[in-house]
Amino acid sequence: MIAQTTARLRRPYAVFVVVAAACVAIACATTHNYLDPAGPMYEGDLAPDARDRTCGAQDGALEVVTFNIEFAREIERAIALLQTSAALRDVDILLLQEMDEPGVQRIALALGLNYVYIPSTVHPQAGHDFGTAVLSPWPLDEPHKLLLPHAAYITRARRAAASAVVHCGTLRIRAMAVHLPAPAGVRDEDREDQVRVMLADLAGTPGPVIVGGDFNSRKMGSMFTKAGYRWLTDKLPGTSRGMGLWWSSDHVFARGFVPAGGGPSAGVVDSAGASDHRAVWVRVAFQNEK
Repeated sequence: MIAQTTARLRRPYAVFVVVAAACVAIACATTHNYLDPAGPMYEGDLAPDARDRTCGAQDGALEVVTFNIEFAREIERAIALLQTSAALRDVDILLLQEMDEPGVQRIALALGLNYVYIPSTVHPQAGHDFGTAVLSPWPLDEPHKLLLPHAAYITRARRAAASAVVHCGTLRIRAMAVHLPAPAGVRDEDREDQVRVMLADLAGTPGPVIVGGDFNSRKMGSMFTKAGYRWLTDKLPGTSRGMGLWWSSDHVFARGFVPAGGGPSAGVVDSAGASDHRAVWVRVAFQNEK
């Protein structure tokens, strides 16, 4: 009788039952949040000496990539994509989400990058550390963990943004990697609070700034533009797949930069099985360049 009743459920309700059951299972798992503003924090100096390189050496443009690698599961596929895609392989700033430290280190070793990685929680679905990272062939310093308000409804997981100063030649660029909760994880008002905390943290930062990652929303873009940032990925197609649709989740915002000329200045690259997100790239030039 149970099987017959289940078979007669209308599809939307059946989907709701499946999702609800999954949420209960997740809620019963263990979530451990890292609430200390000082850490944990992991750093690696794995890039060759960059002192003899020129910042934006190819045509004066910097390459920025953001990539959510789903639960850091397909690291070797992600490495292959980052190594072989013409749009991704000459990266100056790489921002990663849903990462653990071993995965970040493997990518840094394969690509010859320095890194700062900050986990925000032990995610119950992943079963290991879950956080964001800033990587670059350029030296990194002043690592910073920014604890964000509001735990997700079901998992009770908190989020933290990772940032560091990228020394691109003689220039100092504050780069921040962001991953906000899933669309139903918090209210829109809570997500706005999280963005306000980020903008307030960056307001005191002199010089150029790059903020990128998985925002799980398009709605936050206007908050960055009102604060004086360029929304470099506003016109891109969807970047994350869910419920059979592509959603505009992954974005890059910049202060002190303009889109680079000489061709497309932003795009997406299919993940080739590395993730449920596409990799997003932008090319920027410093605003004071003529």
